Amino acid sequence: MTKKAFIYCRVSTTKDTQETSLERQEEELMKFAFEQSYLVDQVFSDQHSGYEMDREGLLEMLNYIKTNTVDAVFVQDETRLGRGHARIALLHVMKKYGVEVYTLSDQGPIALNDMDDMVLEILAVVEEYQRKIHNAKIKRGMKRAVENGYKPEKNLSGKGNPEGRERLELPVDQIVSLKESGLTFHEIAVTLQGFGYQASKATVHRRYKEFKELSQS
Repeated sequence: MTKKAFIYCRVSTTKDTQETSLERQEEELMKFAFEQSYLVDQVFSDQHSGYEMDREGLLEMLNYIKTNTVDAVFVQDETRLGRGHARIALLHVMKKYGVEVYTLSDQGPIALNDMDDMVLEILAVVEEYQRKIHNAKIKRGMKRAVENGYKPEKNLSGKGNPEGRERLELPVDQIVSLKESGLTFHEIAVTLQGFGYQASKATVHRRYKEFKELSQS
């Protein structure tokens, strides 16, 4: 199976003279990826500081990584990907999605020091516990709702989205029902999230308030 890769090039300023550097990076990385038996699918580039995350090319690449299968990202050196905290954050994202980072300077996979490895391991552990805490909140919200007489099999059966995709509508009648069952807006939000609704505490509160205002008018 052919391994797919992205190339990311970056220079720090928008001066016209930097265009040549971007072209040179792309040319060298195309050759390097070919030597490593990767097929380059797309090339992304930025003329922006490596300390910032708000880079158009970078954000576009990250979006592709999250929605498509890619095996590796090729950069000239680790600083091209990012500097400071941005660098660690991006390495964490790559590791999370199983994307190998290759650097021309290392002539292979990026060489991380012991401190980098430790920080990335800590971030992975923290993220896993955050996921567990979020799931625990959903279970707690559902348990409290059921204890207060809420019947999810009757109220939300077939209405949620098991794939967790964004929904434009929320079941306002169920928000009201959960609120009247004694749940907080936060608990209602995480309960609805368990059924695939992208509901925040603020959105739930707003929909409930709108319903009350309409019912009183």
